[in-house]
Amino acid sequence: MPHTTSRYLAEGPRVGIRPFTLDDGPEFTARARESKDLHRPWLFPPDTDEGYAAYAKPLIEDPSKAGFLVCEKDSGDIAGFININNIVRGGFQCGALGYGAFAHAAGRGLMREGLDLVIGYAFGPLGLHRLEINAQPDNVPSVAMARGAGFRLEGFSPDMIFIDGAWRDHERWALTVEMRAASDPAFAQS
Repeated sequence: MPHTTSRYLAEGPRVGIRPFTLDDGPEFTARARESKDLHRPWLFPPDTDEGYAAYAKPLIEDPSKAGFLVCEKDSGDIAGFININNIVRGGFQCGALGYGAFAHAAGRGLMREGLDLVIGYAFGPLGLHRLEINAQPDNVPSVAMARGAGFRLEGFSPDMIFIDGAWRDHERWALTVEMRAASDPAFAQS
């Protein structure tokens, strides 16, 4: 699939993160279609050009959102996406994370590496203090990702988010700058 050359905002050993662009639509939607079995019933990323444009435009333009594509460094292929939604400034300095791997990248640790990069970017250049993840309890990979990245379980909210025609229960996970610094000495020094 063709790729738009762009500079990564942050890089790890195998992946880099970069902002969404409208030009990413063809690859993103093809990956979403290939990944339906992986995503259902938890996630419904756009799989049409029109759906992608409507999804990506706010991530590109709205300051209360920040969207990141996780890309394999060797090929440039999009492995998945991580978005920070509902960014609130002022005394709160918080955002809510949502993420999804594409099927070809699932289970390879690429998204975990990408999540670390997004966390560092959120707590660094974006100036956030707290990140939250709301995960359906039965979505084992999503819960494992939150736990593995050092998020703490803060609570359970029944009927929290409307997904696939019903209100779904969610666990609430959170990570603060202080928690990240305590668990990662390299982060504390940056």
